Amino acid sequence: MSPEPTTHKSSWRQIPAGVWALGFVSLLMDISSEMVHSLLPMFLVTTLGASALTVGIIEGLAESTALIVKVFSGALSDYLGKRKGLAVVGYALGALTKPVFALATSTSMVVTARLMDRVGKGIRGAPRDALVADITPGHLRGAAFGLRQSLDTVGAFLGPLLAVGLMLLWVNDFRAVFWVAFVPGLLAVLLLIFGVREPPRSAGMPRTNPIQRANLKRLNKDYWGVVGLGALVTLARFSEAFLVLRAQQGGMAMALVPLIMVAMNLVYAASAYPFGKLSDQMPRRTLLAWGLAVLVAADLVLAASNHWAVVLVGVALWGVHMGMTQGLLAAMVADTAPADLRGTAFGFFNLVSGVAMLVASVLAGLLWDQLGAAFTFYAGAALCGLALLALLPSFVRHQ
Repeated sequence: MSPEPTTHKSSWRQIPAGVWALGFVSLLMDISSEMVHSLLPMFLVTTLGASALTVGIIEGLAESTALIVKVFSGALSDYLGKRKGLAVVGYALGALTKPVFALATSTSMVVTARLMDRVGKGIRGAPRDALVADITPGHLRGAAFGLRQSLDTVGAFLGPLLAVGLMLLWVNDFRAVFWVAFVPGLLAVLLLIFGVREPPRSAGMPRTNPIQRANLKRLNKDYWGVVGLGALVTLARFSEAFLVLRAQQGGMAMALVPLIMVAMNLVYAASAYPFGKLSDQMPRRTLLAWGLAVLVAADLVLAASNHWAVVLVGVALWGVHMGMTQGLLAAMVADTAPADLRGTAFGFFNLVSGVAMLVASVLAGLLWDQLGAAFTFYAGAALCGLALLALLPSFVRHQ
C-alpha cells in the first residue's frame, strides 16, 4: 500500500504534541537502557567471564522476548481500547530492573535482569506504537514515526556518552554506572504519566477479542507481506552487541568503546526523521530496498578490519540503515492494519521479528566463536543480500 501524498505544509510542526511527548519518554528510557547495554557485553566478558556465544544467546533471548511480549500487550490494548496504562507498566518495569544489573554477581542474574527489562519493553512497545498511529493523521505517519524514532535514538547515543564519562570518572566501575541508569528511567515513567493524553475510545465501539479468527482475517495479505519483510530485515541484522565487541578487538580503551554506539546512534538519530518524512513522499518499499543495500555495505566494512577508523565507518553505515528502515517498517504496519487492530498488528509483526532476532543473534555468536568476527559480518552481508533479493518481487509488484 502506498503512502498518502503529503502536502508542502507538512512538517515537524504539524506532528501532534502527544507524539513529541512519547518521543521524549523514549529518549529518557533509552538513556537509561543504553547506559547499561553499551557496557553489558564487556561486563559479561571481562567481569563475569562469559563467551561471545553467551553474549549472543543473552542478546537474542532478550530482544526476542521483548518482541514476543508485544503480541500480548498489543492485543490487550486493542481489547481494552486503552494503550497508555500498559505503556506506563512497561516503562516502569524497565526502570525498576536497572539496579539489578548493578547487583549482578553471575551471568544468571544478568540474564534475569535483561529478560525482565525486555519484558518491560515488550509490554510498552506495541501500545506505544499504536498510540502514535492513533493520534497522527495518515499523511504525517511516516514523519511521526521517524520523529519518535529519532528522539528515541538521541537517548540511545546520550546513554553511551554518559556511560563513557562515568567510566572515565570512576575508573571502569561498571556497577556505579548501572546505578545511575535508574534515574532517567524513573523520569521517563513520570513524563509518560503526566505528559501524554490518550484519545478517548470511540463511543459505542463494542469490546471484542482482537485475536479471534474473524478479527485476524481482517489483517490482509498486504499486512502479512510487511510482516515477512520485517522478519527478513531482522534476520539479516544481528544484535548491536557485536559492534561493541568488534571495536574492543581493535585495542580501543575499554572506557571509550561505548563511543562506538554513540556514533551509531548519532547517525541513526539524525537520519530517522528525514527518512521517515521521505517515506511519506515515495514508495516505502523503494526506501526499504536502499536501506538493505546500506546494511550490506556496513557488514562488508566491519568485516574488512577491526581498526577503530574502519569500525567507525561501518558503524556509521549501520546507523544510516537503522534510520532508513526502523520508522519505515512501523509506518508500513500502520498503513496496512485496521485502526482497531493496530496494537495486535504491531504485536504479531514483532513476534515474527523476535524469532528472527533470536536466530540471527545466536548464529552470529556461534560464528564469532568458531570462525571469527570477520566471517560473522560476511555472513550478515550474505543474509542481507538474500533479503534484498527476496524483496525484489514485492518491490516490482508495487511500482
